[in-house]
Amino acid sequence: MKLPAPRILFLLALLPWLGACSMGQMVARTSVSIMDGNVDAMNRETDLVLAEAAMPANLKLIEGLIAEDPDNPELLQLAAQGFYGYAFGFVELSDPQRAEALYARGLAYGIRGLRALGLDRDIDLATANPDRIEEAVARLGSAAVPALFWTASCWAKQIDLGRTDPARIAQLASTERLMARVRELQPDYYYGGVYLYYGVYFGSRAPMMGGDFARSEQNFSAARAVSEDRLLIVDVLQAEYLERQRLDREAFHRLLSRAVDNPVGSFPEMALANQIARARARYLLDRESEWF
Repeated sequence: MKLPAPRILFLLALLPWLGACSMGQMVARTSVSIMDGNVDAMNRETDLVLAEAAMPANLKLIEGLIAEDPDNPELLQLAAQGFYGYAFGFVELSDPQRAEALYARGLAYGIRGLRALGLDRDIDLATANPDRIEEAVARLGSAAVPALFWTASCWAKQIDLGRTDPARIAQLASTERLMARVRELQPDYYYGGVYLYYGVYFGSRAPMMGGDFARSEQNFSAARAVSEDRLLIVDVLQAEYLERQRLDREAFHRLLSRAVDNPVGSFPEMALANQIARARARYLLDRESEWF
C-alpha cells in the first residue's frame, strides 16, 4: 500500500488547494489506480519494520482522499482493508485496546462503502436482526465483495477483542451474514479468506456455544486448497483458534513451527502477509506452555 514519495508529496500538497469539490473528486478518483498498484507493492514487502512505518502515512492519505470523495466505494474499501491489515499485523498483539479501535475505524469505512454500493441506508448493521441483514446484503452484487469481506473481517475482529461484552458477542451472527454473501458471490476472494473466517468462526468456540470443530477443520482445509497451501496464516489461525480450543498441543506446535520454518519469499505475491504470519506464529509459540 506504499506510494512512491514524490506522489505522496504531490497529492498532499495539492489537496488543500482544491477548493472545487469536482476537482478534489477528480484527484481522488484518479488516485485509486495508484493506490491499487501500491497495495500490490506492499503485499510483496518482506521487511516488517519498513511496512509498519509506511502504513500509517498511507492510511492517512486514503482518509484524505475520502474527504475529497466521501462516497467512493473503492477508497472506502481500501480504508477498511488497510485498517484491518495494520491492526492485525502490527498492533493487536501488543496493544489490543488500540487494535479494537482501529478495527472499529475500518468497520465504519466498510459500512460506508457498502452503503455507497447500494446497501439500504435505513438499516443499522449493529442492531438489525441477522435475517434482516441477510435480506439486505442479498441485493448486493459481485462489485460489493471486497467491501463485504473487509467489513465483516473488521467487525469480527472487533468482536473477538471485546469477547467479554455479551452485546458484542451477539453481533457475531450478523458478521456471518455478510461473509455468507461473499461465499455465494466469490468464495476464492483474497485467496479463500472466507474459508479462514469460517475456520475461526466454528473453531474458536466450544460446541455448546455454537462451535463445530469438524466444520472448522474443513474450512481451514478449503482455505489451503485455494492458496495452494502457500498462505501461512491458515496454519497460524488454525493453531490459534481451533487447536487451542480443542487442546491439541501437538497440532498447535506442528502448525506454528511449519509457518516459522517456511522459506521467506515462497509466496511473493503475499510476502508481507506471510511475514506477519511468521511473527504471529513465534508469538504464539512463546506462550505454548501457558496454554497447554
